Amino acid sequence: MGPGRPLPPPRPTHRDTDPMATRYPLPILLLYLAALAAAPAYAWDGPAPGLPAPIGSHANGCIAGAAALPAEGPGYQAVNPGRRRTFGHPELVDFVKGLAAQSAEAGLGTLRVGDLSAARGGRLPGTHASHQTGLDVDVWLEMGRAPLPPGMLDGYDFPPLVDAATRRLDPQRYGPAQTALVRLATGDGRVTRVFVNPAIKLALCQSAGEDRDWLRKVRPWFGHAAHIHVRLACPADAAACVDQGPPPEGDGCGEELAGWLEPPPGTPPARPPAPPPEPPAACLDILGLAGGQPGPTPQPTPAR
Repeated sequence: MGPGRPLPPPRPTHRDTDPMATRYPLPILLLYLAALAAAPAYAWDGPAPGLPAPIGSHANGCIAGAAALPAEGPGYQAVNPGRRRTFGHPELVDFVKGLAAQSAEAGLGTLRVGDLSAARGGRLPGTHASHQTGLDVDVWLEMGRAPLPPGMLDGYDFPPLVDAATRRLDPQRYGPAQTALVRLATGDGRVTRVFVNPAIKLALCQSAGEDRDWLRKVRPWFGHAAHIHVRLACPADAAACVDQGPPPEGDGCGEELAGWLEPPPGTPPARPPAPPPEPPAACLDILGLAGGQPGPTPQPTPAR
């Protein structure tokens, strides 16, 4: 597509449970999902010029000077490349390539990489609340001994590794390779959080042994039953980037985790979701919104 031509809306294939699903009744949830899917149709299809600069927060921001992750590289393969969510800060692209190299060295197979960010960041269609500053990436937990054939790359959905009824792992699908991948991701000093399904966090807590410091970065969150979501800290030179701050002290394996594994206690009163905040002023030009932001799209609470 030529510069300036709007991208077609990508077909959502990422069907993880959204945090809204535990807090709102079905009618409001359906309205929320319909609105969220209609994210702005940005009138660009390439990165903003300039030096790499993430602006704002993971859940409300943009990025200038983004780098593109090649569709394939040593030890990895980008899944659903037609969605054009393969852009990120150069540190994120470097992290993905490094994780793929470590995974290959550990004999884990081909890393299958999901969404990074759009070319200039900002809100994405679907259930993502973050991935806005080029510092988040999804990595699928199903790794392969061989790359997926080209015809399967777009529109492919990986099956969940968690039984939705029991809220526990499927032992036929989750094993030592998945645990090793999570540990490799937490070992990078740029990583502040690795979001996983609560059932995965439970399994990691149970098998960690005495070395538990790395568990602090592993945070339970709704969905994430087939992938991990890795978040990097703001780079040191990114003055306009808003960091989330460090996760709570400890391994997160006690009462905090137990609350995620129990059914929600009743249905809270219905209330419509709040509209998202306006992007930072510096993002309006980058995202092509200087003439006015598209209508508000309800947004879930950012992942913690």
